[in-house]
Order: sequence, then C-alpha cells, then structure tokens
Amino acid sequence: MIVLVKATEHSERESATPEWTAEMMKAMGKFNDELRHAGVLLMAEGLKPTSQAKRIAFDGPRRTVIDGPFAETKELIAGFWIWEVKDMDEAVAWLKRCPNPMPGPSDIEIRPFY
Repeated sequence: MIVLVKATEHSERESATPEWTAEMMKAMGKFNDELRHAGVLLMAEGLKPTSQAKRIAFDGPRRTVIDGPFAETKELIAGFWIWEVKDMDEAVAWLKRCPNPMPGPSDIEIRPFY
C-alpha cells in the first residue's frame, strides 16, 4: 500500500513553528519505529513544497513543463509511506495510530498497488 500524506497550507508554506515541527518529528519517528519493528514500513519520505516542484503536461507528442507552486493545496502530496500490510483493514488500523502530521486538520490517503 502507498499511504499519502496530503499537503496543507502549512506544509506548502513551511509555516509550522520549529517547536511544533520538533515535537511532530519526534512523534512521527516513534510511529515509524513501530511500523519498522512490525515489518510494515518499507519506505517513508517527506516531500518539499510544490514551490520547488515541476509538472510535465502530456498532450500527444507534446510535453509542457509547468513550474510550481501549484494552486490546489488539498490535491497535493506532502509525503508518503510504502507499507507491506495484508489488507486495507490493517493499513487503516495502523493509520489510526499515526500522529497528526500537520499543525491543523489534515488528511492521509491509503491506496493499494496493482
């Protein structure tokens, strides 16, 4: 499964306080350790804001490079995990234990691989 941490205005602006960031990183490190010890965690990474990103638009043989930042924050990804779990229920159970990765409301999406 891929577990997608959705971006927020805070993550796109990198506006969380250093104190909050330190606490969240500590809590997330503990959660990642639990995932690793359970044999679930294969990979975990945070992503830089889209101000440092590019998109490539495809239209037949044409390619157009679009510089970030990108407007629809709620559609952006701030980070991800790749987990090896037996099913969606196990992924949901793990995610319910996850600390909130943002200083305010946030969403995390779980998507199975083909």
